[in-house]
Order: sequence, then structure tokens, then C-alpha cells
Amino acid sequence: MISTEELKELTKQYVPLLASIRHHLHAHPELSFKEFETSKYIGEQLEAWNIPYKKIAGTGIEALIEGNDPSYKTLAIRADMDALPITEENNVDYKSQNVGVMHACGHDVHTTCLLGAAKILKDNQQQFKGTIKLIFQPGEERNPGGASIMIKDGVLNNPKPEGIIALHVHPGLPVGKLSFRKGLIMASADEIYITIKGKGGHAAAPHQTVDTILVASHIIVSLQQIVSRNNNPFTPSVLSICSFQGGNTTNVIPAEVKLMGTFRTMDESWRYKAHELIEREVKNIAVAMGAEADVHIDVGYPAVYNNELLTEKATLLAKEFFGNDNVEETELRMGAEDFGFYAQQLPACFFRLGVRNEAKDIVHNVHTSRFNIDETALQYGAGIMAWLGMNLKS
Repeated sequence: MISTEELKELTKQYVPLLASIRHHLHAHPELSFKEFETSKYIGEQLEAWNIPYKKIAGTGIEALIEGNDPSYKTLAIRADMDALPITEENNVDYKSQNVGVMHACGHDVHTTCLLGAAKILKDNQQQFKGTIKLIFQPGEERNPGGASIMIKDGVLNNPKPEGIIALHVHPGLPVGKLSFRKGLIMASADEIYITIKGKGGHAAAPHQTVDTILVASHIIVSLQQIVSRNNNPFTPSVLSICSFQGGNTTNVIPAEVKLMGTFRTMDESWRYKAHELIEREVKNIAVAMGAEADVHIDVGYPAVYNNELLTEKATLLAKEFFGNDNVEETELRMGAEDFGFYAQQLPACFFRLGVRNEAKDIVHNVHTSRFNIDETALQYGAGIMAWLGMNLKS
């Protein structure tokens, strides 16, 4: 078995490789379910390293690395690889070459770390017991989530993992640190689409219309009471209407208004009860005000639940590798991640990788045009993935 110090020294040898991989991926981002060149590039690296793999779920990739006792365990390690429709504003040599597309959520980092871990594990496969299943997943940023499709297509079979882990960049956490949390860690996320229909007309004669703007306004205000007056106050929930589309001039009441929003929570029972309440509230208000309403709730990702035992073991191993002072407890987040689909199927651990460096002005959040990382994080991310791959057993 390799010691922590040996692995740290070994990982340093891969720093130039990690940087080159990340720069290539960052410069060539692709949107969800369109990661054709990204998938091709990953496949080329795996082929060069003699790691067997297969395509799955369109652009997804599943690969296996067997240690000296393949049946001892099977642990899955997942990285997502899609980008966002954002125009990058960073002035770096590896700036996005695809206009309007950017790795603003760090999926290039996740993929680089998993490729780095794969290289380390392959080069030292006689130094650990068990089988590592590498999952390079498309479409994390878009419903229905690449994870759900990967699972449907059998990524958790042949062999079936005993557990699964993944990391995510954390722009609020200094580089060189990790953070873990047992139990619930991220929320479910559902998309709300509402169409309100009435009788349009002249703004000077509202009595001859059914004012869809007014109806929509009442609906928006009323929907907030679903959370504040129906939800257990100890259960995190968010209901936000984020788009109000209707009308295009000052003196015409439109015949139709569209609303869009999101509902998030960490309780699956309450989640679906809230769906019913949202639909009922919208339609009742519309009818009471003489309008009609169509409601569509696009069910998205489930909450992410970190298995207590697997996460506790992973945290202890991380402290061995990083030191106690560099491993923290991460905060609850109302953001969502399709990793939650894996966590519904088997013990899972989703943790955070620090990428912040204020001295280098690397401070911007994910999903922004200035997001970037201190690339020292690549070494730490690949190292911890390899370390957990070698030593973590559910």
C-alpha cells in the first residue's frame, strides 16, 4: 500500500499533465448532452493509459481500473463534464474558444481531477485492492440530468459499486482544503412553468378585460404562503418566481402571461405535497379572478444525501491525507446536483474541493463569467480521489 506521503510526492509528478488537461477542457467547453469533443478527448486519454472504457448515455464514459484483488470492493468515482451558456470574461491563455459557452461551474476541474486520479490508480494498480469504476457524466446542468440517464443505461451494473463519491469545486473554500457533511447536503430542484390566460384589451378599459398582469401578481404573492404557512419551518424550502413575461407596451393588457420559477427542498414527501399546493393555488386564484391557468412542474433532481458511514470514513481518510486542520464541515446548500440520483441507489459521498486564492484574486463564484480556480487544487483533487479510491470501502 502507498502511504499518504508517497502518494503526495507521486501526485506532484502529474502536475504538468493535470494543467494541460484542464487547459484543454476549459478552452473547449460544450453544453449539456453535446459534449462530443470532450468525450472524445477523455477517451483518447484513457486509451493512451490502457484503461478500458465504453461509451454510455450518448456522450458519457464508463471505465474500470482493477487492483490486485478486483473482487475486494467496487467503488465508483464520478465527474461531470458539461459547461454553461456563459461568455467568459477571464483573460487567461486557456480562455474559452467557444463563444457563449464556459466552464463556469468547474466541471473541467472535476473531469481533470478524475482523469488525474485514473492515471495515478492505473500506474499503481498493484498497490491497492478492489475495482474502481470511473464515471464521466454528461448533462449535469440540464434536466433530466445526465446521472438519471447514466443510471437508466446501466452505469451502476457490471460490476455494481458498493459506494460512489464525487467532488465539486468550492469557490468559498481556500485552496488546500476540503469540506464534508454527513446526511442531507443539497436540495431537490423542480422547475415551475405557469401560463395565465385572460381577455386582453385596452388599458383604459380594464373592466372589459381579464387582467392577466394583475392575476399573475396575486399568484406570485400567494405562492410565498405555501412555504411560509404549509412547510415545517425546520425543513429548508425555497419557492422563487424568477421570470414574469407578459405585455410589450404601456396601454395594452395582454391576453397571456407566463411565469417561471423553481421549488427546492430537502424533504421528498413535502416536495410532492408542495407541487399539489402550487397547482391548486394557481388555478384557484386564476378562476376566482376570471382567468385560466396552466401549470407544469418539471420534476428535477432529488436532494443529495450523503451516507453517514461512507462519509465518515471518507472524512477520516481525507484528514489522513490533508491533515485535520484542512478538512472542514461543509454547509447546507439549496443548490441542486443530479448526483442525488446516485445517492438514491447506493451509499454516496459528495464533498467540496477548495479553489479560492484571494492573493491571486481568484474569488468569483460559480455560474459567473469570472469564475476560475487556483490550479494547485488540481493536484489536491486528483490526489484525494486516488487516495479514496485506494482506501475507501463502504
